[in-house]
Amino acid sequence: MPKELAGPLHQRGGAPWVRSSATIYVGGGLERPHVKIFHVPDCLFCGIAAGDIPATVVSSSARTVAFRDIDPQAPVHVLVITREHHANLAELAAAGDGLLAEVIEQAQEVAAREGVAEGHRVVFNTGPDGGQTVGHVHAHVLGGRPMHWPPG
Repeated sequence: MPKELAGPLHQRGGAPWVRSSATIYVGGGLERPHVKIFHVPDCLFCGIAAGDIPATVVSSSARTVAFRDIDPQAPVHVLVITREHHANLAELAAAGDGLLAEVIEQAQEVAAREGVAEGHRVVFNTGPDGGQTVGHVHAHVLGGRPMHWPPG
């Protein structure tokens, strides 16, 4: 192993077992390039999507993964993430390639599979003020108890 890779991979205290790599594709004309970043180093959810970090996977598709939250806020608390890295909901919506619809479809499938299709909540937190703690877009599927309004 090269000496520069012998130490921890994370400078900010992240998990040393994350071994994601970045793959960037740029396409399109000069007026509107399209950039896709599939795995970002130090991104917890990229590591889960790549299978480098263990998670309790509930379901997956070619472009999404759903897994149980490690700090559940309801009896059913599943996160639906994109395999492709998008920092937040706005970035995912701007991609315009149908991936946002796939995340919502996966969330509905999870709700049905978990038995909460008739009463659940799907939440996207965006930015620190919105409660987003991992910089990779994810939908929370919450259910199994009455949801109160207004939320936190």
